[in-house]
Amino acid sequence: MAVDEIKFGDNDQLAAMIANITDAQLVINLTSTEGLYDKNPAQNKHAKLIPLVREITEEIEEAAEEKGNELGTGGMKSKVLAAKKVTAYGIPYIIAPGKQPGIISDIFAGKEKGTLFLPASEPLNSRKHWIAFTLKSRGRLYIDEGAKQAILEEGKSLLPSGVTAVEGDFVTGDPVTCLDTKGNPIAKGLINYSSEEVRKIMGLKTSKIEQVLGYKDYDEVIHRDNLAVMKQVARR
Repeated sequence: MAVDEIKFGDNDQLAAMIANITDAQLVINLTSTEGLYDKNPAQNKHAKLIPLVREITEEIEEAAEEKGNELGTGGMKSKVLAAKKVTAYGIPYIIAPGKQPGIISDIFAGKEKGTLFLPASEPLNSRKHWIAFTLKSRGRLYIDEGAKQAILEEGKSLLPSGVTAVEGDFVTGDPVTCLDTKGNPIAKGLINYSSEEVRKIMGLKTSKIEQVLGYKDYDEVIHRDNLAVMKQVARR
């Protein structure tokens, strides 16, 4: 068990990890506020509670950008990040007021309390969830729009032709994050080639790999079986 870099706010993340390991049916995060607001209620009297979150978008993450209190370092941002991990595995997540009497009973009775985060429409399996949220990324790959569409909408592998830039130093088998043209992370996977090799073959067709490197161990930079999409599919 590692305790490196663990802070008080990491309780949210530890709870998310336990929920995934135990295949929980629901996670309830009790806190000092009513739930997630569109603005910081401590700083804006016009802040409104968000009762339902269908997808954790950039706007939702921005709404949680306030600092934590004196007992925690993560605040609402840490809780929304935990919600992102839990819902990606197919588990609903609720942020609710912990000081309200009977809050647990009310939630189990189906009453609308706090903020409910719906599970992803296409949840990750255990292995891909481990890749996406447990492994520490060793580098970054920037990919073009064609590769982004292939990964998000068609469930395909990442080919060297879709890579436009490489950041960091990594070796074969390391976890690497894939970012779109705007710098948004969309997926993380186990890389088939080192950073030095990817820099040589990026932008090229698969048929050119052996010509450039002198060998070809894989057609894909990251195979779809080792690629975890970190962006939820929007609900309609």
